Amino acid sequence: MLKNVGSPELILIAVILLILFGGRKLPELGRGLGQSIKEFKKSVSDKEK
Repeated sequence: MLKNVGSPELILIAVILLILFGGRKLPELGRGLGQSIKEFKKSVSDKEK
């Protein structure tokens, strides 16, 4: 799905997020997203076992 996303697209997404959420909320959003991805990967690997 994200195989065709390059550096310019990532920079554009980062700028849009910065405008929408402001600099103070971005670390909080990133942390929450990281934890969600970690839990998803853990549940997928648990189902494979």
